[in-house]
Amino acid sequence: MKVAFQGTKGSYSEEALYKYFGKDVEAIGIALSEDVCQALEDEDVACAILPIENSIVGNVDINMDLIFKHDFFAIGELYLEINHCLMANPGVETEKIKAVYSHPIALAQCHGFFKEKKLKPVAEFDTAGSAKIISDSKSETEACVGSRLCADYYGLNIIQEKIQDEADNYTRFLIFVKEKNIPTGIGKEKTSIAFTTKHHPGALLGCLQVFASYNINLTKLESRPIPHQPFKYIFYVDFMGALHDKKVQECLKELKRDANDIKILGSYPAGSF
Repeated sequence: MKVAFQGTKGSYSEEALYKYFGKDVEAIGIALSEDVCQALEDEDVACAILPIENSIVGNVDINMDLIFKHDFFAIGELYLEINHCLMANPGVETEKIKAVYSHPIALAQCHGFFKEKKLKPVAEFDTAGSAKIISDSKSETEACVGSRLCADYYGLNIIQEKIQDEADNYTRFLIFVKEKNIPTGIGKEKTSIAFTTKHHPGALLGCLQVFASYNINLTKLESRPIPHQPFKYIFYVDFMGALHDKKVQECLKELKRDANDIKILGSYPAGSF
């Protein structure tokens, strides 16, 4: 089975893919999230895995917009613990390292380490791509930050693990299929939806009160601007409950009183970390 992920071989998304599916799948790395979605749309792959949010920096906005745009269905979620590793070419002496390459977010999460070690952060397109740059360059004064997979793929030496400023660093991923290919028999104790609110006072409050009245626990509430509709917003909600539950069905029906364009993004087994 082919599963698409965003990034180069060795990225955290590939690590998440193997943690969820195991090794008996064909991992297809694609540079841009938009192209990951297009590959799934065109059925070049059976599934796609995308990072949705990070416990430190919040939403991955571009991916939130993409899952609203496409008619995909989330069938699973995964929380991946992020282990930022400082890596260099074999034989490189630690004290000679002057600059460190990685994705801007990874660099920002390791700011304290770089400051302490007096290292210059250099932004690149992604973590795995940075590892390839260092490996290809054979540099003896530069390093990179990335996953353990990067060290395996690009022949790099891990100098130090978990160099991030916050020890508890997790990224949440969702696994998607096309709606017509939703498998049977998957557990569905958590659901993700998106909606806009009607234009009357208290519309959002009314939506939240509907969930409360049915004793449905919200685990996430986020808003995103709607592209091409200035100052209008989509609300993303995750809650505990399956689509086939009677109270969930009644809740969503009542939600239409204050909400427009309700879209079911998925219903899946809740992940843990």
